[in-house]
Amino acid sequence: MEATPSLPEFDKLVAPFKFKNQPHEYKVTALRECVTPESLQMCDTPDKAAHYWRLHLPQNPYFNSEAECLVVLLLNTRRRVKGHHIVSMGTHDTILVHPLQVFRLAVMTSASAIVIMHNHPSGDSTPSEADIKVTRDLIRAGQLLKIEVLDHIVMGQPSHTSLRELGYFYE
Repeated sequence: MEATPSLPEFDKLVAPFKFKNQPHEYKVTALRECVTPESLQMCDTPDKAAHYWRLHLPQNPYFNSEAECLVVLLLNTRRRVKGHHIVSMGTHDTILVHPLQVFRLAVMTSASAIVIMHNHPSGDSTPSEADIKVTRDLIRAGQLLKIEVLDHIVMGQPSHTSLRELGYFYE
């Protein structure tokens, strides 16, 4: 039988982790370059956003086509794509999303507008009631931050659906 460690040795093994009390400097670092044809760098239609998705998202090592994945396209003032950000991965029919995560990188990269996109693993691009409610909540959050939500696109196979084109955006 092995002897159990004495109390002082045990305390060293399970000492609580403490954060340093000094602030830190942070920076945004790009993960990888996403070579994009000039024709797709201007993201001014749902078709172009969907094409951008199909060009870049399936190649991402974290993307899982069998689970819902919410992505934000970050756009400059001329509606050119600055980059994209995988916000959340869900299950086969559900995804959790909060405005904090959706807008965090948009604020940090000074994006003036975003396009929200997510996939439906079922292949049906029809938006759910939850998709519509979340979209309206995110539009309101964007208004507070002065970051325009241009569209929310639901990606299916092979189609996609724009919530703006369906009339769920209001001015």
